[in-house]
Amino acid sequence: MKKLDKIIAGVIASWLLLFAAVIFLWGRQSEEESREYLVEAGRLMRGMEEQKCFSMPVLRDLEKIEAVSYLSCQDMEDTLTVSVFFSHRNGYVAHIEPLVVDDEVLGLVRFDYRNIRENKDFVSLPAGVLLISLCSVLTVLVYIRNHIVRPFWTLSEMPYELSRGHMRMEVEENKEKFFGKFVWGIDMLRDNLNAAQKRALKLEKEKKMLLLSLSHDIKTPLNSIKLYAKALKEGVYESEEEKWDAFCQIECLSGEIEKYVQKIARSSVEDIVSVEVEASEFYLHGFVERMKAYYEPKCRLMMTELAIGVYENRLIKGDMDRALEVVENLMENAFKYGDGRQIDISFQEEEGCQLIRLRNTGSVVNAEEIPRLFDSFYRGSNAGDKEGNGLGLYICREIMRKMDGEIFAQAENDGMSFFLVFPM
Repeated sequence: MKKLDKIIAGVIASWLLLFAAVIFLWGRQSEEESREYLVEAGRLMRGMEEQKCFSMPVLRDLEKIEAVSYLSCQDMEDTLTVSVFFSHRNGYVAHIEPLVVDDEVLGLVRFDYRNIRENKDFVSLPAGVLLISLCSVLTVLVYIRNHIVRPFWTLSEMPYELSRGHMRMEVEENKEKFFGKFVWGIDMLRDNLNAAQKRALKLEKEKKMLLLSLSHDIKTPLNSIKLYAKALKEGVYESEEEKWDAFCQIECLSGEIEKYVQKIARSSVEDIVSVEVEASEFYLHGFVERMKAYYEPKCRLMMTELAIGVYENRLIKGDMDRALEVVENLMENAFKYGDGRQIDISFQEEEGCQLIRLRNTGSVVNAEEIPRLFDSFYRGSNAGDKEGNGLGLYICREIMRKMDGEIFAQAENDGMSFFLVFPM
C-alpha cells in the first residue's frame, strides 16, 4: 500500500512539473511566433523606402501578415477613409508604421496579422489536455488502490495463517467482484484443510484403536502357535497323527495371523489414499480438449509424438477432474517408463461404455506382472531405479471404480496400453 501511495504521489508531482514545462514552452513559442510578423513588416517597409513610394506586396508570399493597407497624407483629410483605415478587423491585430522618404512622411502603412498570444485557447488547450490526463490516471490509480490492492492486502495474510494451522480465521466479505473466485477458493481451501485436519485426527484415532484390537486378536493364535511349537520341540506328541494335527493347527493359525496383517496393510493404504468422486456427467469433447491443452505443449517440449484419434462427442458418467487425474497418472507413467517416441490416444465404444486407450512405446511389463500392476505399493520390473511409490495405478483403479468404470492394462509388442472404461 505504501509503495502504491508513493507511486500516486510521484505521478502527481511528475504531472505538475510537466504542466509547468508545457505552459512555459508553449508561452515562449507563441511569443516568438507572434513577433515573426515584425520581420516581414520591416522587410516590406525597407523595400518601400527604397522605391520611395508605397507598393502593394504579394500576400501569398507572406507567412504571418494577412493584409496590408495604406493611408496617404492627402487621404488623412477624409474622415471616412481614416475611420476605415483605423477600424478593428475581427481576428486580426494591426501594426501601423509611417512611410518616411527623405525625412518626409508620405503616409501610414497598416499590417494586419493574427496574434497567437491573444488567442484565448492558447493556454486552455494544453492545460485542459494535461488536466484531463492527470484526472484519468489518478482516477485509475485510486480505483486500483481502493478496490484491488487494499482488498488483496487484507487477503494476503490468509494463506500465511492457514499454513500455521489457524483454521478459524474467517474471510471477510468484499462487495468487489475482482477477488470473488479467489476469496471463494481461499474459503474452500480453509474448509478443506479444516476437514482434512479433523479427518486425520479421526483416522489416527481409528488406526490406533484398530492396531490395539488387532494386536489383541493376534495374541490368541500366536500363543497357540507357540504352544504347538513348544510341544513339538519337547516331543509331547508321540504319534505321527498327533504331530500332523499340530502342524495343521499351526498352518491354520498362521493363516489367521496373515489375515490380520493384510487388514493392517489395507487400513494403512486407506489412510494414505482417500479418493472422493463427484457423481456427475461430462462431454468427451471437453475432456479431450483439456487433455490436449495440457499435454500437447509438453509432448512438443519432450519431442514425443502425441496422436489423438477420432471420437464422437458422447456424454460420459463420472467426475471430469478425477478422470483427468487418471489420465495424468497414465501420461506421467508413459513419460517415465516409455521411450519417449510416441503416445497414442484412441477411442471406441463397447456395450454402452466409452473406452479410451492410452498407448505408449517403450519397455513392456511381463505378462505375469500385469494383474498386480494395480495393487498398492507394487512396482513392475521395468521400474528400474526410477522414483515412485507404487500407488499411482492403484489410485487410478480406485477412482475408476468409484465412477462405476474400470481400468486394465495390456502388453503390446513395442509398449504398453491402458484402457479406461467409462459408463455412458
